[in-house]
Amino acid sequence: MTEHILVCVAWPYAKSSTHVGQIVGAYLPADTFARYHRMKGNAVLMVSGSDEHGTPILVDSEREGITPREFVARYHREICEVWDRLGMSWDLYTETGTENHYRITQDFFLTLYDKGYIFKDTMQSPYCPTDRRFLPDRYVEGTCPHCGYTQARGDQCDNCGRTLDPIDLIEPRCRLCGSKQSALEIRDTDHFFLDLPKLQEPLLAWLSEGKDHWRANTLGFALNWLKEGLRPRAITRDLDWGVPIPLEGYDDKRIYVWFDAVIGYFSASVEWAERRGTPEAWKTWWVPEQTDPPVKSYYFIGKDNIPFHAIIWPAMLIGYGNRNLPYDVPANEFMTMSGAKASSSRGNVIWTRDVLD
Repeated sequence: MTEHILVCVAWPYAKSSTHVGQIVGAYLPADTFARYHRMKGNAVLMVSGSDEHGTPILVDSEREGITPREFVARYHREICEVWDRLGMSWDLYTETGTENHYRITQDFFLTLYDKGYIFKDTMQSPYCPTDRRFLPDRYVEGTCPHCGYTQARGDQCDNCGRTLDPIDLIEPRCRLCGSKQSALEIRDTDHFFLDLPKLQEPLLAWLSEGKDHWRANTLGFALNWLKEGLRPRAITRDLDWGVPIPLEGYDDKRIYVWFDAVIGYFSASVEWAERRGTPEAWKTWWVPEQTDPPVKSYYFIGKDNIPFHAIIWPAMLIGYGNRNLPYDVPANEFMTMSGAKASSSRGNVIWTRDVLD
């Protein structure tokens, strides 16, 4: 019997070209998997795209004296060049800067907001008086309060894998100017939050049934996260680059990049259907009970993305309603360089274009 296999692959950040750690960790396994299922006679849809929002892009484009749109367009072209040279068999590789993605992200926001899964509250956010800006999670660095790693970021510790808030860090500093704790200020700012505690019980029920095929580290990580208890998570930031908040009075804020990026798997499927002249075809891949047997959706990622794909994205889908949840999240370990995680933001990588050359 023909199966429907949805292959969702991590969205590379359009702040640089791709490096070989990303290729071996997500893209080569996904492409091999998709090719196998096509040869087997199964229906396959493989999608991804360039992740084009967030403060790092805004900061780097300002540093170069160009617009964020010009900045991401350059790296989107470089990433697409790599896919062409590797022979990746995408059904669609797109980008988060499309009108389609903005529309669908705003629909997700409003639907979750109307259903009571998004609320507004005041949060404390680090502010750098030197740079005169609120700092997003990844632009605060300090010591992890759990494992003592001295280069933990404000959203996550790469050493122990725990998700963090910037105010959790010990001796936090601004990554832009290097200011130490005494220079950083903690200011109140209004934002919208995804009410993850409301979704904890359905998430636990979903993760506790039919997951024998999941990798032990992925399932264990997700279940441990739930056992600790979920907390509301901010989904907006003080930015002027990204998907606008579809409510009046928030022109100086944008939907946070992690919230809109995971929606890309769905928006890319809609774009694929529209491009081929069958605008309703996405339903085959995302609406439950549209196929028999049910669609199996696989998310190929690195292990640092486990919380977003095994907890947060399923929570968003459950809250939104009537959408297929992940069948599997095959997360791979990091490739290491000189004993440390290969990371383009830290500069210890081998670029894919250099290897191809």
